[in-house]
Amino acid sequence: MEHRHLGDTQFRFGEFGPGYVLRGPRTDLGVVRLRPGDDAANHYHSAIEETFVGIEGEATVWLDGRESFTVGVGDVYQMQPGEQHYFVNNSDADFRAVFIKAPYDPNDGVPVPWTPGEPEPELAPGR
Repeated sequence: MEHRHLGDTQFRFGEFGPGYVLRGPRTDLGVVRLRPGDDAANHYHSAIEETFVGIEGEATVWLDGRESFTVGVGDVYQMQPGEQHYFVNNSDADFRAVFIKAPYDPNDGVPVPWTPGEPEPELAPGR
């Protein structure tokens, strides 16, 4: 058994971004924190499904650069392999969500440069 506390999460960019709480051997669990105006780069996973559970504030998640959804407290969104996802916090309060990625593969992340207002990004192979 392992024990961690969400409050001990170290975020990729210091005060914001994704932060892992548990890594492997079968799943990853972490927290993403976005301050007002922060975003999380557009990307997809080839074989991983990633689930997000809103726990504080709200943010917008873009799916494949084509549709947007508001993620708030208690909302659960599951991204399938190949589905691009981009988060941006356009609110005036912090946003946090727990994320679960499975199966565990620390190398399965494919960046797709894109932000809202740009032409739609090319879809992942097989989509």
